[in-house]
Amino acid sequence: MPTEIKMPALSPTMEEGTLAKWLVKEGDTVGAGDIMAEIETDKATMEFEAVDEGTIVSIKVQEGTENVQVGTVIAILAEEGESAEDAKAAADAAPKKDSEKPAEKAEEITAPEPSPSADSKPAQSAPPAEKKQGGDRVIASPLAKRIAEQRGLDLNSIPGSGPNGRIVKADVENAQPSQAAAGSVAAAPSPAAKADAAELPDFGIPFEDEKLNNVRKVIARRLTEAKQSIPHIYLTVDIQLDALLKLRSELNAALEAEGIKLSVNDLLIKAQAKALMRVPKCNVSFGGDVLRTYSRADISVAVAAPSGLITPIITDAGSKSISSISVEMKELAEKAREGKLQPHEYQGGTASLSNLGMFGIKQFDAVINPPQAMILAVGAGEKRPHVVDGALAVATVMSATGSFDHRAIDGADGARFMQAFKNLVEKPLGLVA
Repeated sequence: MPTEIKMPALSPTMEEGTLAKWLVKEGDTVGAGDIMAEIETDKATMEFEAVDEGTIVSIKVQEGTENVQVGTVIAILAEEGESAEDAKAAADAAPKKDSEKPAEKAEEITAPEPSPSADSKPAQSAPPAEKKQGGDRVIASPLAKRIAEQRGLDLNSIPGSGPNGRIVKADVENAQPSQAAAGSVAAAPSPAAKADAAELPDFGIPFEDEKLNNVRKVIARRLTEAKQSIPHIYLTVDIQLDALLKLRSELNAALEAEGIKLSVNDLLIKAQAKALMRVPKCNVSFGGDVLRTYSRADISVAVAAPSGLITPIITDAGSKSISSISVEMKELAEKAREGKLQPHEYQGGTASLSNLGMFGIKQFDAVINPPQAMILAVGAGEKRPHVVDGALAVATVMSATGSFDHRAIDGADGARFMQAFKNLVEKPLGLVA
């Protein structure tokens, strides 16, 4: 019997993805572990491995196809000894079970008949009319129906791009405002929804539009939600770096034979993790009626990748040596730039670190990465007039700003964390103790 290769869920939050590139073609033989395709998820571009041996007899979804639902059959694999013709015929003839349908499966709905009563009042918020197909029956996915109802769209006016004309999520999201349901009063869209749906005006200035990839869409959505739903409080301290730079130089000289070169960021990751362990009230997540306090510090480090910002995680950074952090960070950053991070390498974290010092940025405020409750924004170290041992001198000084979720972290606790971080950086022997 042929094997159906389906769009995998490469992350817990993945509902659909883009089949970015096929690395095999029809007629190729694959074995377990062979890389078959590159799939763009809501987080990164990831490789998809074969789990069975056989021959690719049919590619159902072409590369470049967007919004492919998890569970959709993307290729057919013939078993050993099975001809391509037999495999194709068996796959086409095989009945589809409900459990084998994509996550957003088709649902048939009977359209309600309008009430003949003349004095009946229109509902304040009526569900959108449903697309009829073959009489009073329609085919639409539950998710598409829900989005259409929220936006007040008329399914009768939306063409379906799914199997048998099924209306799917992408059809509803791409629908124009003119396709609003007749006689219904749609709820007012949120500012984020208005911004997403707004068309950019054309002022006659030469331009080029580029369609957002899945990663950029997720970044836009999550940051908008974070700024709208999380009350940020910002605390900034100036930190003298000279002692840290001296220690870094000495450690690099000692580690030269091992081929390890520490960056300032490696030491700051360690300092942030140790500061969180000293002030555990900042190593938390807010969950409505629950405040979760973590027993270790996992630091999500912002890395600029071609597809957008991503935050690989140094787990338990407080208990790792600085050299281990350095090696691990270099590996994760390289994988991030290549789009090869695995879900466990970027999902989670208890706090984040964003460093723009290498670009000469003096100071900035970062947006919290939920469900975390704090992020540390680090600027460039620069020569400034600074009071050293009670006298004015020139020192290397860095500004660091902590963004805290004020629902979970009080200002005083945030200040204690910033003080602990400052002390660890200015007296860096505590980082190697």
